[in-house]
Amino acid sequence: MNPDHETGKTGKSVETEEFDVIVVGGGPAGSTAATAVALRGHRVLLLEQQTFPRYQIGESLLPSTVHGVCRILGVEEEVARAGFKTKRGGTFRWGRNPDPWQFSFALSPRLADPTSFAYQVERSRFDAILLDNARRVGVDVREGCRVKGVLGDEERVRGVGWTGPAGETREARARYVVDASGNGSRIHGEVGGRRTYSDFFRNIAVFGYFAGGKRLPKPNDGNIFCAAFDEGWLWYIPLRDDLTSVGAVVGRDNAAAIQRDPVTAWRGLIDSCPEVRGLLDGVAQATEAPYDQVRVRKDWSYWKSQLWRPGMVLVGDAACFVDPVLSSGVHLATYGALLAARSINSGLAGNLDEGRLFDEFEARYRHEYGLFHEFLVSFYDMHQDERSYFWKARKVTHVDATEMEAFVELVGGLASGDTSLAGPGQAGARLTATASELDHAVGRLPDSDGLRNPLFESASIRQVFQEGTILQERGVFGGPLEKETPLHPGGLMASEDGLTWVTE
Repeated sequence: MNPDHETGKTGKSVETEEFDVIVVGGGPAGSTAATAVALRGHRVLLLEQQTFPRYQIGESLLPSTVHGVCRILGVEEEVARAGFKTKRGGTFRWGRNPDPWQFSFALSPRLADPTSFAYQVERSRFDAILLDNARRVGVDVREGCRVKGVLGDEERVRGVGWTGPAGETREARARYVVDASGNGSRIHGEVGGRRTYSDFFRNIAVFGYFAGGKRLPKPNDGNIFCAAFDEGWLWYIPLRDDLTSVGAVVGRDNAAAIQRDPVTAWRGLIDSCPEVRGLLDGVAQATEAPYDQVRVRKDWSYWKSQLWRPGMVLVGDAACFVDPVLSSGVHLATYGALLAARSINSGLAGNLDEGRLFDEFEARYRHEYGLFHEFLVSFYDMHQDERSYFWKARKVTHVDATEMEAFVELVGGLASGDTSLAGPGQAGARLTATASELDHAVGRLPDSDGLRNPLFESASIRQVFQEGTILQERGVFGGPLEKETPLHPGGLMASEDGLTWVTE
């Protein structure tokens, strides 16, 4: 790439390069978007502030990422060779039933048995695999580069300015900029609209690692275990035989104690949950870096009211995040990035109107986020514990009216033409009905015959996993097993390779 030199605002010469697309951030969302665009032969620059491998939370994947996105990107076999712990579903101590129950990917009628699993991953290794794959397909990956702002005008965003590893000032211009720089994005505000935080999910998480721990009985020994207790819930993720990720998600009323002494608070919360405490009897805290620290994260769930403007699109945690109990973080990030790549590839090809392409991206991304958000509100509501302030405060009837209105604005009728979310009252009624349906399905599990899973007979569960299943089928079989239809009348559909949009 032959750089030009332009005069910047300070009057100094600034090195400027030209690309088709610039991606800010090298996590799963950024690597997915960059790779999917480069696979169509476009010139892509990816700027990552840190140097990989680097630590990240969000270690439990869903099958749609492993067998859908990773296969489309051409990296599934390398991920399989990495030796990550196989995850066949989730195990929950949640709801009115005092005994743990299983959520198995294998019992979904549309998920083929050989691919009905995901992985528990060390994100430092998983993310590096995705980033190295981006390099292999031609992405110009530059680490240690801090993006300072975007270049543009009233018409569109046209590039970014950044500082390199040695502190040098640089600029690059492109037709499209993808912000995949996470929840701490410095540039997401360049796409208008507000970031709405969910008061319902406004929790705080404190998490760390143990050098081992007991495992659930096979074949569920790789499952994530989520256990509700008085103050909130705990995750227990087996990463290796000698490494377990354990985190507590609790209300913001615990914030002061956690911030004052995270380690003591973390240990105390684990001790408050007998199911998880029993798995860690006699097990020491991990001492290997970077797993030797206890970390804190707050404000789990939020969304942007606008996800694109001409020349710029938001994906991953720069766009939205929802509570981690269903392990949807990497799925939503990579799914949104793939949607963005489809719109960018089609825009660069000039086949369809740009507004139509990116409206399709935004509608589908909001729709998928909305499904998980709605499902998880109902999933929280399903847990019965009237003694606990945490759980009483997380009933559908306690969702703040302003938040309900914002949620209705986010998803109501936006993509699917669904009119049942026309207002907060209707939304609340549907959430309550979904919680009751989930509770009923879990209650039927002990009587199931092992051939029919009551969970997948639940309409809400089928719906929340529908798009992920289509992604998985596209990766495994080259396309959906059932005829695909647009999300909304006049909408677009994915091409056969999943990298562009096509009309019916």
